[in-house]
Amino acid sequence: MSAALSRRRTAVVALLVCLALGLALAFVLSRAAPVRWSNAVLLVVPATLVYAIGTGFSTFYLCRAYPLTGRHPVAILGVMAVAALFAGLLWATLLQFINSLSLLPEVPWLGVPLSPGLLLLFFGLGVLLYWLAGAVQYLLLEFVRARTAEQRGLEAQLMAQQAQLRMLRTQIDPHFLFNSLNSISALTSINPAGARTMTVELASFFRQSLSLEAHKHITLAQELVLIRHFLAIEQVRFGQRLRVEEAIDAAALDCLLPPMLIQPLVENAVKHGICGLTEGGVIVLEARRVGSLLLLQVRNPVEQEQLSPRGNGVGLDNVRQRLLGAYGHQASVHWACQDGGFEVSISMPAQTGSTEEA
Repeated sequence: MSAALSRRRTAVVALLVCLALGLALAFVLSRAAPVRWSNAVLLVVPATLVYAIGTGFSTFYLCRAYPLTGRHPVAILGVMAVAALFAGLLWATLLQFINSLSLLPEVPWLGVPLSPGLLLLFFGLGVLLYWLAGAVQYLLLEFVRARTAEQRGLEAQLMAQQAQLRMLRTQIDPHFLFNSLNSISALTSINPAGARTMTVELASFFRQSLSLEAHKHITLAQELVLIRHFLAIEQVRFGQRLRVEEAIDAAALDCLLPPMLIQPLVENAVKHGICGLTEGGVIVLEARRVGSLLLLQVRNPVEQEQLSPRGNGVGLDNVRQRLLGAYGHQASVHWACQDGGFEVSISMPAQTGSTEEA
């Protein structure tokens, strides 16, 4: 509907331009020859409309047959010059023909005395108008080409970002599975019941994650379900050494985020924090919505001499790149060692299902 409406508006604008041009040329004719304004209008306006239609079709096909980037400039100028001269001659002939028909009834309000000088004037104007129409066509072609190139560039950039996000996400699952299987293997001989519990929790974790595989975003509540499955797995391994505190704002639960965005941070907290402490510690998860922002924090204790617990980069670097690909500069992630602990803070747009649909 919008495309059809746009075409109608374009046609109306073109018609109004042609009428304005015809009236201007009629004014020129009424001044150049001793004729009445009405006679000049009845002669020039219909001829201008016919000439505009013919010129529009001619320049449309000619400019596409001889594009600026695909033809030599001399060839383009030569073809346009020949076409303009031919169009000017046709317009002068058309004016002469219409005027001859108008003079046949021998009524005072039809026809004008067209001298050779006036015909030569309209021939020159026809040539000039043809060049102008050709210039407009070339401008439109370049505009469309630039818009198409921009759209293709944006589509290619979007596809690249989506491919990068898929690649980053595929790094997470094998990494987590590898660590979990190592834990199960270690418990098999010393705690078979714990190994079975861990296996059940691991199956529940992947069942939940696979159900969300087709979604680009999930709610924070769904992400927390995955995190709790993971922590249940690690709880079998560490027992009382691993404790978790949650401070989750109810308003933040419906906010959307990329799947498994927080889980690698919690995994890092266990692997590089709790695992290195004999007495264990507390992992603190915080989430709150502040206006249009969703603020997330993961804190865990670390050994004093461990200044940069970043592991092999699959956690923090992955989160940073996924946020950059999904939200650009609207999201950020920061981490630091302070007060005997390691803290990761994420700030991102607070989007919900309703905002996504809007």
